[in-house]
Amino acid sequence: VQLQAFGGGLVQAGGSLRLSCAASGFTFSSYGMGWFRQAPGKEREFVAAINWSSGRTYYADSVKGRFTVYRNNGRSTVFLQMNGLKPEDTAVYYCAKKNREREFGGFSPVEYDSWGQGTKVTVSS
Repeated sequence: VQLQAFGGGLVQAGGSLRLSCAASGFTFSSYGMGWFRQAPGKEREFVAAINWSSGRTYYADSVKGRFTVYRNNGRSTVFLQMNGLKPEDTAVYYCAKKNREREFGGFSPVEYDSWGQGTKVTVSS
Protein backbone atom coordinates (compact mmCIF):
# COMPACT_ATOMS: atom_id res chain seq x y z
CA VAL A 1 0.00 0.00 0.00
CA GLN A 2 1.25 3.45 -0.91
CA LEU A 3 -0.36 6.79 -0.25
CA GLN A 4 1.25 9.93 -1.57
CA ALA A 5 -0.17 13.25 -0.45
CA PHE A 6 0.68 16.53 -2.12
CA GLY A 7 -0.69 20.00 -2.69
CA GLY A 8 0.28 21.73 0.53
CA GLY A 9 1.95 25.10 0.67
CA LEU A 10 1.88 28.62 2.06
CA VAL A 11 -1.35 30.58 1.68
CA GLN A 12 -2.81 33.72 3.21
CA ALA A 13 -5.79 33.57 5.51
CA GLY A 14 -8.99 33.31 3.49
CA GLY A 15 -7.24 31.52 0.66
CA SER A 16 -7.72 28.03 -0.74
CA LEU A 17 -5.70 24.90 -1.35
CA ARG A 18 -6.53 21.51 -2.76
CA LEU A 19 -4.74 18.49 -1.35
CA SER A 20 -4.50 15.27 -3.31
CA CYS A 21 -3.65 11.76 -2.20
CA ALA A 22 -2.71 9.21 -4.82
CA ALA A 23 -3.20 5.61 -3.71
CA SER A 24 -1.82 2.34 -5.00
CA GLY A 25 -1.35 -1.25 -3.92
CA PHE A 26 -4.93 -1.99 -2.88
CA THR A 27 -8.46 -1.91 -4.26
CA PHE A 28 -9.05 1.79 -3.71
CA SER A 29 -12.78 1.67 -4.49
CA SER A 30 -13.38 -0.74 -1.58
CA TYR A 31 -12.01 1.40 1.22
CA GLY A 32 -13.02 4.53 2.99
CA MET A 33 -10.37 7.23 3.21
CA GLY A 34 -9.66 9.91 5.75
CA TRP A 35 -7.73 13.12 6.20
CA PHE A 36 -6.05 14.02 9.46
CA ARG A 37 -3.77 16.84 10.49
CA GLN A 38 -1.15 17.46 13.10
CA ALA A 39 -0.03 20.87 14.23
CA PRO A 40 3.30 21.38 16.03
CA GLY A 41 3.07 20.20 19.61
CA LYS A 42 -0.42 18.80 19.17
CA GLU A 43 -1.92 15.37 18.62
CA ARG A 44 -3.07 14.19 15.24
CA GLU A 45 -6.70 15.15 14.74
CA PHE A 46 -9.46 14.06 12.41
CA VAL A 47 -10.37 16.41 9.56
CA ALA A 48 -12.63 14.55 7.11
CA ALA A 49 -13.65 11.10 5.94
CA ILE A 50 -15.32 9.69 2.87
CA ASN A 51 -16.72 6.24 2.32
CA TRP A 52 -15.66 3.92 -0.49
CA SER A 53 -18.32 5.03 -2.96
CA SER A 54 -18.41 8.77 -2.13
CA GLY A 55 -21.90 8.32 -0.77
CA ARG A 56 -21.10 9.61 2.69
CA THR A 57 -18.76 12.19 4.07
CA TYR A 58 -18.05 13.48 7.55
CA TYR A 59 -16.17 16.50 8.81
CA ALA A 60 -14.70 17.81 12.00
CA ASP A 61 -16.72 20.73 13.33
CA SER A 62 -13.71 23.00 12.91
CA VAL A 63 -13.69 22.57 9.12
CA LYS A 64 -17.35 21.96 8.34
CA GLY A 65 -18.58 24.32 5.64
CA ARG A 66 -15.05 25.21 4.56
CA PHE A 67 -13.49 21.89 3.54
CA THR A 68 -14.80 19.32 1.09
CA VAL A 69 -13.55 15.75 0.74
CA TYR A 70 -14.17 13.84 -2.47
CA ARG A 71 -12.63 11.02 -4.43
CA ASN A 72 -12.11 9.71 -7.92
CA ASN A 73 -12.10 5.93 -7.78
CA GLY A 74 -11.05 5.67 -11.41
CA ARG A 75 -7.89 7.59 -10.57
CA SER A 76 -7.42 6.08 -7.10
CA THR A 77 -7.17 9.54 -5.66
CA VAL A 78 -8.84 11.31 -2.75
CA PHE A 79 -8.94 15.08 -2.50
CA LEU A 80 -9.42 17.68 0.21
CA GLN A 81 -10.57 21.07 -1.05
CA MET A 82 -9.85 23.67 1.61
CA ASN A 83 -11.47 27.08 1.35
CA GLY A 84 -11.56 29.97 3.79
CA LEU A 85 -8.31 28.86 5.36
CA LYS A 86 -7.45 30.16 8.81
CA PRO A 87 -4.11 30.35 10.63
CA GLU A 88 -5.35 27.59 12.95
CA ASP A 89 -5.52 25.26 9.94
CA THR A 90 -1.73 25.29 9.81
CA ALA A 91 -0.55 21.70 10.14
CA VAL A 92 0.84 18.72 8.33
CA TYR A 93 -2.04 16.97 6.59
CA TYR A 94 -2.13 13.22 6.18
CA CYS A 95 -4.34 10.97 4.11
CA ALA A 96 -5.09 7.51 5.41
CA LYS A 97 -6.76 4.27 4.36
CA LYS A 98 -9.45 2.66 6.50
CA ASN A 99 -8.45 -0.61 8.08
CA ARG A 100 -11.59 -2.47 6.95
CA GLU A 101 -13.22 -2.83 3.60
CA ARG A 102 -16.55 -1.09 2.96
CA GLU A 103 -16.81 0.39 6.42
CA PHE A 104 -17.66 4.02 6.99
CA GLY A 105 -16.53 6.08 9.86
CA GLY A 106 -13.06 6.36 11.11
CA PHE A 107 -12.73 9.43 13.22
CA SER A 108 -9.85 7.99 15.19
CA PRO A 109 -6.36 7.35 13.79
CA VAL A 110 -6.50 3.78 15.11
CA GLU A 111 -9.14 2.96 12.52
CA TYR A 112 -6.66 3.49 9.70
CA ASP A 113 -3.84 1.15 8.79
CA SER A 114 -1.90 3.02 6.10
CA TRP A 115 -0.77 6.63 6.01
CA GLY A 116 0.70 9.00 3.49
CA GLN A 117 3.85 10.96 4.20
CA GLY A 118 2.02 14.19 4.93
CA THR A 119 1.93 17.53 3.19
CA LYS A 120 2.50 20.78 5.04
CA VAL A 121 -0.07 23.56 4.99
CA THR A 122 0.85 26.97 6.38
CA VAL A 123 -1.73 29.72 6.62
CA SER A 124 -0.43 33.20 7.32
CA SER A 125 -2.53 35.86 9.02
